[in-house]
Amino acid sequence: MPGRVARALCTAALAAVVAASPAVAEPSGPDPAPGPAPAAGPAPQSVAGLLKQLQTLYRKAEEAGELFNGTEEELKKRTAEAGKLRAELALARQALDSGRRNAGRLARDQYQGRTGFSAYLTLLLADDPARALEQSHVIERAQAGRSAVVDRLTGAERRAEDLAAKSRAAQARQRMLAARQKEQRDTVRSRLKGIEAMLASLSAEQLAALSALEEKNIGAAQGALAASGALSSVRTPSEEGAEAVRYAVEQIGKPYVWGAEGPESYDCSGLTSQAWSSAGLAIPRTSQEQWRRLPKVPVGSLRPGDLVVYFPKATHVALYIGDGLVVQAPRPGATVKVSPLASNPLLGAVRPDPGSESLGAYTLPELPESATSGADTGYDAPDA
Repeated sequence: MPGRVARALCTAALAAVVAASPAVAEPSGPDPAPGPAPAAGPAPQSVAGLLKQLQTLYRKAEEAGELFNGTEEELKKRTAEAGKLRAELALARQALDSGRRNAGRLARDQYQGRTGFSAYLTLLLADDPARALEQSHVIERAQAGRSAVVDRLTGAERRAEDLAAKSRAAQARQRMLAARQKEQRDTVRSRLKGIEAMLASLSAEQLAALSALEEKNIGAAQGALAASGALSSVRTPSEEGAEAVRYAVEQIGKPYVWGAEGPESYDCSGLTSQAWSSAGLAIPRTSQEQWRRLPKVPVGSLRPGDLVVYFPKATHVALYIGDGLVVQAPRPGATVKVSPLASNPLLGAVRPDPGSESLGAYTLPELPESATSGADTGYDAPDA
């Protein structure tokens, strides 16, 4: 069987919950090391173990991807900061050059004897003291002007030196972040290649068994969540939340590409951050920052537009649309789609707009016929 077809058959096998309580994220701790692929026709326990290994590989890849996103976001900010500092430094140097020219004129005037007597000496030597008193005000103003020139020059020198130091520090930070970004990108690519190689080594029987187990686990997780009453309440979104849902629904069918934030492709947090940006609210770029900085809400209190965060390290995120469903960009090789809320191990939920009032009435935008088709997880893109 061609490797690409084999990978396509396995795209449904990588995000199921295999713990006793599938709808709850497993406790954090050391990740198990992936072992060798089992032989063809494994026992059910072996299938579960293989699925667990694939989940671990995927989680690690996505974690590295979100670290890359965070570094990229910080690099953008540092690049903007460095640009601003360079502009300020250029202005400061212009002011410094102007101050030096003025100071040079003062030096030449003093050398050529045009600096004038002090006001006291002028008064002593004057034939008309009253007239000299009037002139002394002019002399004092001239002296004050010369002092101001010197003060401005000193201040300009200090400001230029300070800005130059800050600019050098900002450029050093840029270089460090760029190196870190390259390392993280290489890590993601290496891990994705490892997943591809592992999937390509599986037999058709193993792929079918993984697919069946994935479907069974997601169904059980969603059923347990519904039985708990977490999905029983019906809430309407805020006006901004409704806009975020509309945007996310319009992206259904577009490919997942790690690091992408639209408009042609997305990763998980790229989709959620852009959905809320379309609603006029800037939220953090990465799933970890969305989980850390946005107000948390109980899963039983979800309203459309809220973000559902998955895995112990908050490495995946989706946008809730109501009826126990989310829109998400699942994994490389998949496309933006509608999935059960429990399609991955839940960590919790956050609300980008906690202070906004809910709408009096709300209708979910019409979903495309293919909205739920395709796997929630998987890898079928060799060059992703």
